[in-house]
Amino acid sequence: HESRDKQTMIDTNVTALIAFTRTITPGMVDRRKGHIVNLGSVAGHEAYAQGSVYCASKFAVDAFTTACRHDLMDSPIRVTVISPGAVNTEFSTVRYGGDKQRADAFYEGFDPLLAEDIADNVMYALTRPPHVQICDILVYATRQSGAKNIACHV
Repeated sequence: HESRDKQTMIDTNVTALIAFTRTITPGMVDRRKGHIVNLGSVAGHEAYAQGSVYCASKFAVDAFTTACRHDLMDSPIRVTVISPGAVNTEFSTVRYGGDKQRADAFYEGFDPLLAEDIADNVMYALTRPPHVQICDILVYATRQSGAKNIACHV
């Protein structure tokens, strides 16, 4: 079961991202218009214990996004990665094997980011003037200073 979950993580975070990007990018290049926005994670910038496969998958997202930016440099296509820290979404429950109480306990004592905060970051990147490319937004909750550094958890 754990092996299947890890493979699903790689398939979702890496393989599907690459396949989707390779499918849509030629049309963007042909139209000379588009913006690729990938969702990374602080885990793609800072590895931590008990997160080896997740961190590896998010490092892959960051590397793939950077390489795409290089590949598309001679086109008007912009490429962005949004890398959030602690975000309280339904994924939190999935991460804890469906245990909502355990997921909620992780966020006790501080105000985590919400999906709306990340959507706002995406909109910020998308709405910059055509000559501006936001490459990476690394965003934490106010009481967070790293992947596993959250004030109420110290």
